[in-house]
Amino acid sequence: MTNTDVIIIGAGASGLMCAFEAGKRGRRVLVIDHANKAGKKILMSGGGRCNFTNLTVEPENFISNNVHFCKSALSRFSQWDFLALVERHHINFHEREYGQLFCNDSAKDILTMLLAECAAANVTVQLNTRIESIRSVSDGFTLETNQGALSCASLVVATGGLSIPKMGATPLGYQIAQQFGIPIVPTRAGLVPLTLQPEDKERFSPLSGIAVPCAISNQRQSFAEALLFTHRGLSGPVVLQISSYWFAGEDLEINLLPQLDLVDTLKDKRADKVKNILKTVLDSYLPKRLLSCLLPDELLSCSLQDLSDRQIQLVAHQLQQWQIKPNATEGYRTAEVTLGGVDCDALSSKTMASKQVPGLYFIGEVVDVSGWLGGYNFQWAWSSAWCAGQYV
Repeated sequence: MTNTDVIIIGAGASGLMCAFEAGKRGRRVLVIDHANKAGKKILMSGGGRCNFTNLTVEPENFISNNVHFCKSALSRFSQWDFLALVERHHINFHEREYGQLFCNDSAKDILTMLLAECAAANVTVQLNTRIESIRSVSDGFTLETNQGALSCASLVVATGGLSIPKMGATPLGYQIAQQFGIPIVPTRAGLVPLTLQPEDKERFSPLSGIAVPCAISNQRQSFAEALLFTHRGLSGPVVLQISSYWFAGEDLEINLLPQLDLVDTLKDKRADKVKNILKTVLDSYLPKRLLSCLLPDELLSCSLQDLSDRQIQLVAHQLQQWQIKPNATEGYRTAEVTLGGVDCDALSSKTMASKQVPGLYFIGEVVDVSGWLGGYNFQWAWSSAWCAGQYV
């Protein structure tokens, strides 16, 4: 049997971060993963550029049954702390809209940095290792794996969630929690495209590939970013964001011209004796094909001068208060994050340790803390991992 101080299950963002933080304290750390390569999801993130954090990180950017749980970790290891690490490794990065930070070159830079920190802290990373059983013993835990028996004093579960199973996602982390009697908040796909009802799918699928800025909202949340029509339904940043707040059966309201008071604009043009038909006027704001899907041809072909106030109100309502009821999400196959997970009330917000099982820790996506699109989920991985790394 191989004996060590700390075993971390999962060689992803949170697992590697926790490993070298523990290693820096002189702890003997072993990271194990069933995959043949560390950090696979890091490498594919951000279109291969890794949106590794955000300049503005607030508790409000996260979803959890316990909205206060993330505050301690995010304040103790902030985006500025991770940026200092990135800069120490001379990784070039740039800011995109909404404070999102990406590598200039490749997501490989972030993974290389994490592995270099692990090597410097004498961390061992063991891949192709499948766990067959875990047992609690008087001085920690024993694990049976396909590569032999392991034992440790502290066990860290950094297995991630269920999103993108083709990258190796499994329910192992939740199964470990359940084995030890730790409650799980029901999981579902988040930051995920939405599919449409059959009738709407047939109506809007010809728009596949069209992207427009918009505002999208339900009773709980609102976002303003780009909407992308796909052959299956709706995607783009604004849809991924609202998907984490959407439940089956709910309507969404979409404002395709959020920066415009369309009623006043059309009335002003009518008063200015603009002789164009409505379609020509609206063409300067929205794609022709989209307009044809949302407004009847007889209305689009009307001269602006002939439009009544009621018709102008109708046009504005359809384009700025468009109501649509999605059919479902695309599920974990394309989801960027898993909502729900290990119940925060069962963990210490200071250490990420289980309150009922000494020496057992949960970090990253497996915990019931999920961030918005834009680097927030990586920051939760870094912050929660750093906290656990100070105590394991």
